[in-house]
Amino acid sequence: MSSDSTDFQFALDHAKLKRLHWKIWFLSAMGVFLDGFDLFIIGVALPLISHQMHMTKTGLGLVGAAAPLGAMIGAFALGRFTDKLGRKAMYFFDLLFFVVFTGLSSLSWGAASLLIFRFLLGIGIGADYPISSTYVSELMPKKIRGRMLSSAFSFQALGALFGAAVGLAILMLDPAPDAWRFMLAIGVVPAIIVLILRTTVPESPRWQMEHGEAEKARTSAEELTGQTITSEPVQKSSLKYKDLFGPEYLKRTILVTVPWFLMDIGLYGIGIFTPTILSVMAFAGHGNFIHKDILSTQGAIILDVFLVIGFALSIGLIERVGRIRLQLIGFSGMAVAMAMLAIVGVPKGVSGSATILIFGGFALFNLSVNMGPNATTWILPAEVFPTSLRASGHGLAAASGKFGAAMGIFLLPVLEQALGLGLTLGMIAAASFVGLLITWLFGYETAGQSLEEAGGSGGENGPQTHQVTA
Repeated sequence: MSSDSTDFQFALDHAKLKRLHWKIWFLSAMGVFLDGFDLFIIGVALPLISHQMHMTKTGLGLVGAAAPLGAMIGAFALGRFTDKLGRKAMYFFDLLFFVVFTGLSSLSWGAASLLIFRFLLGIGIGADYPISSTYVSELMPKKIRGRMLSSAFSFQALGALFGAAVGLAILMLDPAPDAWRFMLAIGVVPAIIVLILRTTVPESPRWQMEHGEAEKARTSAEELTGQTITSEPVQKSSLKYKDLFGPEYLKRTILVTVPWFLMDIGLYGIGIFTPTILSVMAFAGHGNFIHKDILSTQGAIILDVFLVIGFALSIGLIERVGRIRLQLIGFSGMAVAMAMLAIVGVPKGVSGSATILIFGGFALFNLSVNMGPNATTWILPAEVFPTSLRASGHGLAAASGKFGAAMGIFLLPVLEQALGLGLTLGMIAAASFVGLLITWLFGYETAGQSLEEAGGSGGENGPQTHQVTA
């Protein structure tokens, strides 16, 4: 009997939210929080690291890009293991990486050791993307699945805001060149708490059912829904990783990988270097490097508020407007914002109009990216593939995004030095526009559908119900 017609799936799709739902949602959201925290705390720390270790622009870019490169490996490899070994085991393992290598990063004795530890830390960050999103998508009722996914991912903005605030507080309390060590070390504390709590969650009943563990799946589903569930065992899926690139799923693979790659070029390139860019565009001539770092970090914190507003809009609109429309709107706003900043470039003198354009461009970018593609590129891979390929597909998509992130972080300072800031920002505007085109060409809507409907076999008119085969 096919797995898409059982009372088991109906119960999961129409369950009322219970404490266990919220617990899994929160623990998944905190994984994203730690990613946001690390992204923005390293942005505050990099000027101090560069000053203390006398780094070149290339060295600075490599250290900044190390974690996203590790995240690319973690998402790609451990996403596939999540489909093979289960959601729960990897849910604990990926955060263990974060705890160990965040601590070691803060103890780094040179640029090489810092680069290595940041790369290994990134493996844990990247692995959490397919694991947490898959966990949440498989357990939430279908009517609010997108809202729960978007709200979980919104914790990235909260983590970013917290990271910038912590970085600023440390700068103001201890403006020493090695203050960056304290900035990085603080992330260990919440990570250990979440790590311990993640040992208490159940396995995904959808994964158990897909792997022939019908009785365990029924027990897990009853614990989650509070209902008595009848279901028949299903045969394991015959789908393999290579099917992501076959005729049935290739368009979906393009949809979830290319826009995420293009979006992360801008999100991470601009996100990590916002304080650095602000110090050049808005705060040139304002004292020594620590004073400018404080001023630009204060500006970054103000702009981070728009990241939070963007996610709030995404949560409110994701089910009503849909994933694809929000992604199109978001990419449009990103392109316009970067074009504004590209036109301003590096002002010859500080003026009121230039300052308004600079902060307006950053605010529009932060609002647009989080309202649209930063949330939707995380949601779509968790919905458009069947259970046996869900974490694998999401891992591939996240890996492509982290590759874009690494490119953005590494290339932004290098291109800025070679071509100038204005032209570099114009290239990010162009990447955002291409992301819009790919979304328009390959996108289809998943809002309001069950996972079995959204992740079913793709025909000419969109996804059909996926039949599990021997």
